[in-house]
Amino acid sequence: MTHADQKQRSAMLRAVLATALIAALLVGALVATITALNTNVYSAGGFVGQYLNALERKDTVGALSLGGVRPRAAQLEAAGLPSDLPTTLLRASALGDLTNVTLTSDVEVQPGKHTVVYDFDLNGQPSSMRFSVESTGTFGGVFSSWRFATSPVAALAVEVQHESIFTVNGLTLDTRAHAEADAPASFTNAATYLAFAPSVYTFRHDTTLLNAAAVPVPVTKTGVIDVVVDAVPNAVFVDQVQVELNEFLDAQCITQTVLQPTGCRFGMDIDNRVLSAPTWTMAAYPEVTLTPGETSFEMPQTEGLAHLVVEVQSLFDGSIETRDEDVPFTMGLSVAIQPSGALAIQLR
Repeated sequence: MTHADQKQRSAMLRAVLATALIAALLVGALVATITALNTNVYSAGGFVGQYLNALERKDTVGALSLGGVRPRAAQLEAAGLPSDLPTTLLRASALGDLTNVTLTSDVEVQPGKHTVVYDFDLNGQPSSMRFSVESTGTFGGVFSSWRFATSPVAALAVEVQHESIFTVNGLTLDTRAHAEADAPASFTNAATYLAFAPSVYTFRHDTTLLNAAAVPVPVTKTGVIDVVVDAVPNAVFVDQVQVELNEFLDAQCITQTVLQPTGCRFGMDIDNRVLSAPTWTMAAYPEVTLTPGETSFEMPQTEGLAHLVVEVQSLFDGSIETRDEDVPFTMGLSVAIQPSGALAIQLR
């Protein structure tokens, strides 16, 4: 072999070794990249992170597209729920604010099944949630694939006391929208809605006659969560009933020139001879207060004062005097709000 041949052979060997080294480095980098992606992006914790990041962006479509997010019929059945629960709250406009999402732990509890815990803020308040995730194999032959073993979607069982309408995160809903067509009217109404977890749903009721204090419900677990919206009479409601009660007493009772006004809760028994037509006025109207009853709002028996002026003659000695006095009485009432918004008042 000539010196030139040896030189050429050495150059080729160096080129082969360099190529092999580059290939090894590339394979190593690829393996490291795949390992890093499987450890972070395509890990169980990374999968849950994708879900939480979608909620953080209010990308509800993206969140629902992940495996196992939509609750399975068996999961709903196990909770005693129908499979056709309304999905009204599974929309971006109904979500609360989710921020500062941080992975806390990712533990393999059994082969292919992980428990993942994340910390985060809900409407600025620190909170956390535990997720159950299971492996579904790989895709592309190298990347791990996951799904939620238990759907992170919860069910909010909302009971609206003394009403049917409520507002949640600015969205107004009517529980009767999901009742049977022939369901009788009810004083208290309820419905159950699917809702993302984690999130905060703030419930309230604000209408002309009724108000319910805001009830923030942080949802950080799956299953059924009970929510009560207590709609109670506001000052406008009480004032309106007071006006109608006063008008009734003025128009139907004190206008009657008899000792026992018909249909009224006050009157006077006089054993002597009545010489003049009795004149009634109201000295003090019963003060309306309203509390919820079983089927309507109730005012308990409340004291009022009517005033009577009448001239009478004693049957004993014939003397004449003018009775000018207050006559105490009590009355209560029941009031219901009709579909038209008018009040149906029943005196008792």
